[in-house]
Amino acid sequence: MKNVVYFFLLFGFTLVFGQNKKLKTTELNTTELENKTFIGFDGLGNNYYIKDNVFIKQNDTQKWEYKNVALGKITSVDYVNPLQLVVFYEDFNTIITLDNQLNEIQKLNLFDIDNTIFASKIGLASQNQFWIYNSLTQQILLFDYLKKTSKEIGNPIQGDIQYTQSDFNNFYWIDDVNNWYAIDIFGKVALLANIPPFEKIQIIDSEKLLFSRDNVLYCLNNLTKTVYEIEIVEKSFQNYYYKDQILAIFTNQQIKNYKIKLP
Repeated sequence: MKNVVYFFLLFGFTLVFGQNKKLKTTELNTTELENKTFIGFDGLGNNYYIKDNVFIKQNDTQKWEYKNVALGKITSVDYVNPLQLVVFYEDFNTIITLDNQLNEIQKLNLFDIDNTIFASKIGLASQNQFWIYNSLTQQILLFDYLKKTSKEIGNPIQGDIQYTQSDFNNFYWIDDVNNWYAIDIFGKVALLANIPPFEKIQIIDSEKLLFSRDNVLYCLNNLTKTVYEIEIVEKSFQNYYYKDQILAIFTNQQIKNYKIKLP
């Protein structure tokens, strides 16, 4: 029965996808990248980058940097809370929390705390917790970083994970057959949709996501099961980031910001 549901979801997306609905954008400004990898921006006017394995926070007037050579390559950065930034080093199973000026607040080596946790995905959750995907058990955890205790929520994830993303209250993942799931902090799991094939993706919330394919950017509205093409001038791009009706498109040389309202 589930296979039938997935088929009709995907078939529905394919039908609307073929209608080629488009979303208009308004170009705002362009910034040179200067050999940095752009991660994204927050609602306080700060941009985030990685350059030569150094985490950089920068706005129009100030710049801050964080570097920890001993922990190897930066795996991911979570800036869902601009006042409490989270840097994850997967090779050393270590989480670093930083304040808004990139001063180190806490260093957590998960091997020292619980040698059964092999984290591959990290995100900041509510109530002094981190989301952790434990690749050893394929289990999602909530880790209390003050008490240094963890609890499993939901059942182990079956199959491979293509993509994960989180906010304070939800951990999202997309599996190897493009099923999009969410789990909340209470352990409730929801199958949100079976989504079209993608190369890059950003989940906005449980109702919307952006995805790119063949250098074309799309918005998927999960409520109406509609896919829209987003009009941008770039014929090729490395990645993108959306927040608060601002869409940043970045190549290896520059960032171009657009104003857009998602349906």
